Amino acid sequence: MFMKHLNIFVVLIASFHTAGGDEHTHTYADAEEVVLWMNTVGPYHNRQETYEYFSLPFCRGPKENIGHYHETLGEALLGVELEFSGIDIDFKGDMTKTEYCSVELSEEKYQAFVYAVKSHYWYQMYIDDLPIWGIVGEIDEHGDGHYIWTHKKFDIGYNGQQIVDVNLTSEAKVKLTSGAKLSFTYEVKWHTSKVKYEDRFDKYLDPNFFQHRIHWFSIFNSFMMVIFLVGLVSMILMRTLRKDYARYSKEEDLDDMEKDLGDEYGWKQVHGDVFRPASHPLLFSALIGTGYHIGIVSLCVILFAIIGELYTERGSLLSTSIFVFAATAPVNGYFGGGLYARMGGKLWIKQMMASAFLLPALTCGLAFFINFIAIYYHASRAIPFGTMVAVTCICIFVILPLTLVGTVLGRNLAGQPNYPCRINAVPRPIPEKKWFMEPAVIVVLGGILPFGSIFIEMYFIFTSFWAYKIYYVYGFMLLVFVILTIVTVCVTIVCTYFLLNAEDYRWQWTSFLAAASTSGYVYLYSFYYFFFKTKMYGFFQTTFYFGYMALFSAALGIMCGTFGYMGTSLFIRKIYSTVKID
Repeated sequence: MFMKHLNIFVVLIASFHTAGGDEHTHTYADAEEVVLWMNTVGPYHNRQETYEYFSLPFCRGPKENIGHYHETLGEALLGVELEFSGIDIDFKGDMTKTEYCSVELSEEKYQAFVYAVKSHYWYQMYIDDLPIWGIVGEIDEHGDGHYIWTHKKFDIGYNGQQIVDVNLTSEAKVKLTSGAKLSFTYEVKWHTSKVKYEDRFDKYLDPNFFQHRIHWFSIFNSFMMVIFLVGLVSMILMRTLRKDYARYSKEEDLDDMEKDLGDEYGWKQVHGDVFRPASHPLLFSALIGTGYHIGIVSLCVILFAIIGELYTERGSLLSTSIFVFAATAPVNGYFGGGLYARMGGKLWIKQMMASAFLLPALTCGLAFFINFIAIYYHASRAIPFGTMVAVTCICIFVILPLTLVGTVLGRNLAGQPNYPCRINAVPRPIPEKKWFMEPAVIVVLGGILPFGSIFIEMYFIFTSFWAYKIYYVYGFMLLVFVILTIVTVCVTIVCTYFLLNAEDYRWQWTSFLAAASTSGYVYLYSFYYFFFKTKMYGFFQTTFYFGYMALFSAALGIMCGTFGYMGTSLFIRKIYSTVKID
């Protein structure tokens, strides 16, 4: 399978363990042991606030404990904490109702279960990598009693020698009483199934949600926006610039006295400053290099998800993203280093370090901050120390050297400033202009249309991550990614044309920030989603949500900003190389 080969590189860093080897081959002999793993438990409304299953006073079955180690880096980072249930399950072996353990409810254990029931705790289990969910208990309809489910009934389907379906039914509701004894039982029923092994995850998908007509309508709406914007940019290029070319050509026939008396204005007047290096070139080039990097990683991961169905394996999407990010680090160095060299930068080692560690530093800094909160809460989301070391090693021994290679190539192959116009020794004064032509206004308004092209898709992505949905329509995501790129480039070109026409040559940062402002609208939308589309509560979940939404928005902004700068740079080079400049 595609993902198995892709994860080999990440597995070299993470610990690998073959507990229950058949979980990896997914093929069982008759009467062979089938391992039931208990994963996490936590409030239903706070998906990311999870704890080890046995942090609640549940008891284990009588079978000897089996250890489990994180097989991929993604598992460790996602807080997967598999623990052996101790329950005896054999392939194709039915089991009648059997008690596997019991618990004496002390006051402490009683209060723990009551709190879990009040907070609507759910738990997750795995059989042969198939997830199973169950609820801990429920409150009496009159609100005067708390009940816990003590019987687990497993209905397992098989096709040949492979497990293709697992269902859990919770039964035997028992009222919680301090000092009482709870007996936990289970039951296993096996049945043949016509479901193919390759299709066994289809039951977890929700086509009625992800392929709703609103989803299709949003794609169509975004596509129409693309046509409109491409037409607008084409009009500027074909009509407006043609008039400008005609006016400038006419001016070339005038003598110097007539030129001085003429009414000169427009983008041609800043030809001596338009290719002037941006302010803070080191930071700017690091952002551009990181933006190219994020764009390439996003495209590759989407394509891998389409080909490999990454949602079928725990942590595969995150592991793939880390692997692709590390492997494509030369892209960052090449584009960032080349741009910095063209801007005349001399501190190329410092620039290379900034490019290599800009996004990892943001990510790790935020993750480690949230990790302290997770440790305080004893949550399973707390990142193990070994995983922190592994991530640090990837940054230092993989990403940094590859970024260095890319930087050297970029400085040597794309570091010569072959601009079509000379740069004046003295910067041209920027004339006063109308308020809506100010860069700050352009920056704020520049992200509205790109956000409008993706905000419906943002709802589906948010719901898949923050709620109990599995995102699988990566074809939609690829189409939205392409639409976002086109819309961002077109909007930024239009904004930059108006800026240059107002004889303001500060287009580099303006084009970047105008496109990057899309992320600001996405982050504002995340507030709306949090308060009106979820029922999240608590300090840990709130910090987790807004922290990682800020990181997601920042990465999206850097990527969109790079797209905007890339398109605008090509546009400016094109128009200034077409007109004869004295």
